[in-house]
Amino acid sequence: MCLITFAYKTHPKYSLILLANRDEFYQRASQTMHFWPDQSHVLAGRDLEQMGTWLGINKEGKFSAVTNFRDGNNMTKSKKSRGELTANFLTGSTDAKSYLAQLEKEKSQYGDFNLLTGDKTGLYYCSNRGGQTQQLQPGVYGMSNALLDTPWPKLTQVKQALSDTIENEIISEQVLFEIMLNDQRAADEILPDTGVPFEWERLLSSSFIRSETYGTRAITLLLQGLDGRTTVIEQGYDYNGLLERSEYQLTLPALG
Repeated sequence: MCLITFAYKTHPKYSLILLANRDEFYQRASQTMHFWPDQSHVLAGRDLEQMGTWLGINKEGKFSAVTNFRDGNNMTKSKKSRGELTANFLTGSTDAKSYLAQLEKEKSQYGDFNLLTGDKTGLYYCSNRGGQTQQLQPGVYGMSNALLDTPWPKLTQVKQALSDTIENEIISEQVLFEIMLNDQRAADEILPDTGVPFEWERLLSSSFIRSETYGTRAITLLLQGLDGRTTVIEQGYDYNGLLERSEYQLTLPALG
């Protein structure tokens, strides 16, 4: 998962409006969002190499999503999979606040990450690349492959687009998806320097990424009403475009 923007408790109808693009090599085996056969209360995509997930919810009202922290100058190897962070939270019984307190002791064991977790206790952000775990206050946020709200061009763009959209009481799913489908690349002079080759910086600078081998494989929209009624829509892609679309309607304990 490489780009997330979300509005938390800023809309009169929704406690959470979240959009997320998952970027990955097309050849990496994974399953789109579904209820896991071995953990039937978990609704999430699944990475079939490590059996973790990049984003998911469960029937107890837990939510979690993870992105990697991109640092081409300091590549970490032989670390635990970031997908375990989300999967362990969604499949376990520990609340978000307690889970992150436990994670403080071992977060250096994982590949560099940014992690969102939420449940009835609140919504939280955690990273092993600096800063303290924090409980998020109402607002519009963005998370890509640097620390929360780092103003990369694409992050600034999707945050602003989401802020503009939620000024309307009626939320259009189509308009929300269009925010994340923007494939315009940033100008060279404002690209971040993350230690990867310059052509990769260019490729990765658009919200929606497409190349022959790597790109945006899924866009996920999560809408949770103040009453806990939750809609999750996922659209899957390959190099040629839209592959599939799935939608789930649930009533869950609302985020705190």
